[in-house]
Amino acid sequence: MSKAKDYTGGCACGAIRFETSSEPVFENHCQCVHCQKRSGTGHGSYLTFPQRADVTVIGEAKTWRVTADSGNEKIHAFCPTCGTPVYLTFAAMPDLIVIHAASLDDPGQFNPQVVTYGICGHVWDTIDSSLQKFERMPG
Repeated sequence: MSKAKDYTGGCACGAIRFETSSEPVFENHCQCVHCQKRSGTGHGSYLTFPQRADVTVIGEAKTWRVTADSGNEKIHAFCPTCGTPVYLTFAAMPDLIVIHAASLDDPGQFNPQVVTYGICGHVWDTIDSSLQKFERMPG
């Protein structure tokens, strides 16, 4: 039986680190307005893991909360030292944890499947046109 590949990463200054050997259940680029503002770019890129308990996080993150377009609360975690966004969770789905793709030690592990909230995308933020694009989050 082969071992799953490990996903490791953390913030820019190294104060927060994460690690998991579980596999993501969803990988996406999100063009919603919240992701644009938080990233300072046209989108955010994420890997969603099904069991928060399977992801080890070392270091103390600060959090802030925002209400998503769905009406659900998202909890964003970032490094209090360098400000790097590292992961997010959802009040309505506490088992999920979402890792920012660029926070991976090997961002090449990110394999985006879709673009979400394409309705909010900007023409200057071109993303792989072969990816399926949803106006909002697919149901």
